[in-house]
Order: sequence, then structure tokens, then C-alpha cells
Amino acid sequence: MTVTTTSFWHPFANMAKLSVDGAVNIVRGEASTVYDDDGNAYLDGLGSLWYCNIGHGRAEIADAAAAQIRTLAAYQTFDRYTSPPVEALASRVAALAPFADAKIFFTTGGSESIDTAGKLVRSYWNLMGSPEKQYIISREHAYHGMNAYGTSLSGIPGNLRDFHPLVPTVGRVPWDDAEALRTEIARIGAENVAAFFCEPVIGAGGVIAPPDGYLPAVAAICREHDVLFVADEVVSAYGRLGRWFASDYYAIEPDIITTAKGLTSGYAPLGAVIVGPRVSEPFWSAGSAASFVHGYTYSGHTASCAIALANLDIIEREQLLDRVTTLVPVLEAAMLPLASHPLVGEVRAGTGLLAAVEIDSAAMAADPGLIARIVNEVRALGVLTRAARGVALQVSPPFVITEAEIARIGEAFAAGLDAAAR
Repeated sequence: MTVTTTSFWHPFANMAKLSVDGAVNIVRGEASTVYDDDGNAYLDGLGSLWYCNIGHGRAEIADAAAAQIRTLAAYQTFDRYTSPPVEALASRVAALAPFADAKIFFTTGGSESIDTAGKLVRSYWNLMGSPEKQYIISREHAYHGMNAYGTSLSGIPGNLRDFHPLVPTVGRVPWDDAEALRTEIARIGAENVAAFFCEPVIGAGGVIAPPDGYLPAVAAICREHDVLFVADEVVSAYGRLGRWFASDYYAIEPDIITTAKGLTSGYAPLGAVIVGPRVSEPFWSAGSAASFVHGYTYSGHTASCAIALANLDIIEREQLLDRVTTLVPVLEAAMLPLASHPLVGEVRAGTGLLAAVEIDSAAMAADPGLIARIVNEVRALGVLTRAARGVALQVSPPFVITEAEIARIGEAFAAGLDAAAR
């Protein structure tokens, strides 16, 4: 049933309309399916919000959380304090990282990870005697969360419109042109550019994989101009592309990697900024007097770290990274036939367990409410999707989804498009 919302302010929602239409009340989840309070089942084509990698309803995670909370739910990690789950998770993530001697700074989510990275690159350059290196570059269509740095770096105009400027020393380049980055660095002056923030695969901007050779090229440009390369892997880390990190998949070695979502599969809020040796060294080297004056109340939340460890156990034990690799062509085969539909402009699939069905721009211009109707039609058929960047149907299911369930997503999308076209 739909629930009338009277007090809860939904993110990214028109509350005037939602207060009339009502909210979908999700009460239970199991594997790749969630249920509303009327018992209606929905195939979770979104992995909730990119993050439910191991699927819903894992009792093992609940048991790990309960055991930790009975012992110690949380204790702050400022200054000299830590706890066994924090140390264990930091060591484990560092061991998985695509570079040696990684250091891990914990946050409570992706937006905080981006803000942490933004402040860390500024702190690093100040410490290195180059305080003028403040400018950060991102890409069009980019989504880097909704805190101050992330909002400012957004390549999605609607996410920035009401808040600009927050952080003024930012700029954007085309998403697919490595030489445009070189040109922008030259325009600003390499001596003024602190970092380039880049999603290996653009997520909320429409599930857009990089052109062949793009990521190695921009990494080389950053090295050439002494600019830090920050890979935003909030969506792609912990297996979404069939590797622990998209940086592994594309054979790049960033200076910093921002992560969250799949670290706990959404069973608790937690993020991790993975810092390479170049950036960590001046803070960690013997005798350094430097401190990174930054942190959050729940940085390294004890129970959240225990949940993350249990989540990583499941991914490893059930070989879910290999499963993702196996399912990539299955998802691609289910999505590609939609490209011939008259309402579809482009289908993007084949990179990890991700896909997008972009709606034809002319059809969208003629009918601005079209994609919202398609999302509703698909939901009525028992499959959940959403409009990424307002233009594409998002697919990012749990890694435990079956081949039959993937076929259902394709069938529901086709039927939903047909219904919206009538």
C-alpha cells in the first residue's frame, strides 16, 4: 500500500506531490526481492541505491551486528582511540587496495568520503608547501555525493543549481575527452590544480563507462602535471565490476580512492577513503608534526566495521566477484534488445553488473513526465528502477540475482516502455 507522508522529508523528492501520491512502504527484503506492507513483491533492480551487493535479509550480518553491539556498539576514534573491528577492517581494506601501503580513513558514507578526500588533498598540498594548489576538476555527468565538495563537483546541473557556489575552486571537463583535462590544467595553471576527481564508471549520471584508454590517459596527465588523481569508487568498489575495485579492472593506480555503499552492502552506514603512500607519507612519516584536522563522530563506528567485515566474508566465501563476471553478459543480453524500442535512445551495458536504458531525448522533450511514468509502469510490473540523471533507467542489482530475475528486468522494462508509449 502507499503511505501518506506527513513528517518524513524524502531526499530528492517533490514533497507537495509525494504528500498526495503517497510513498511505497518497503517492510522486508530477501535476496533480490523486497516487499511492501501489502505483501507485494518487487525485484530490486537497483540494489536499493547501488549498494545491496550481497542481497537483502542476510541473518549472518544481523548476527555479527548483534554480537558486536552486545560487546561494544561504538566508541569514538578521535586522537588515540580505536577498537578491534576498526583495526581489522582497516587492515583488510588496505590489503584489498590496488596499491601497497594503503591507509584507511573511515567515514559514514560516500558524500563524507568525497568531502574527506577534497579536504585531504588541500591539506596535503599545504603541508607540501604548495597552498596555492586548491583547484579541483571533475567531469560532466559526474555525481560525487551531496556534501559541500561533492555538490560543487557535480556534473549534473540540477544537483548544483540551488546551491552554487559552495566551493568556488572547482571546474568540470567533458566526460570522455582526456585532452580536455590537459587543456583545463593549462588554463588554470598546474601550480594551482590540486586534484582530478573521476568516477571510473559514471553512476548516477547515467551508468557511463569510460572510452577505451581514457582512464590510463587521464592518470598519466595527472602525473605529468603533479595533480592528484582521486578515483570515486563509491558505486564501483567492492565488486560491482567483478573486481574489488574498478581501479583494478582498468589497471590504474589512483592517489586516493573514495568508497562506501558496497563496503557494508548497506547493512550499516560506512565509508572508507583509501589513501595511497604519496599522500599519506608526510602525515605518517616518523617525526612528522602534521595532523589531518578532520573527522566525524562516527568515523570507524565499531558495529558498522563489524558488519563490513561480515559483508566482505560473504563476498569472498560465496565468490560473488566471479558471479558478477558471469552475469555481465546475461544482463547485457537482457538489456540490448530494448535499444530498438521507439522510446529508447541508447542502452549501456557490458561493464560490470550495471546497465542503463536512456530514453530518447526527443520523446523526453515532447513529454517531460515520460520517464517518471515508465518507472511507475515498471514498478507496477514488480521491478524497481529509477531515473538516473532524469534520463535513463538504472540497473544495479544485488550480486545474488538469478539469470531468470535478470530476464524479468528486461521483460518488465519492455512492457513498461510499451505501456508508456500508448
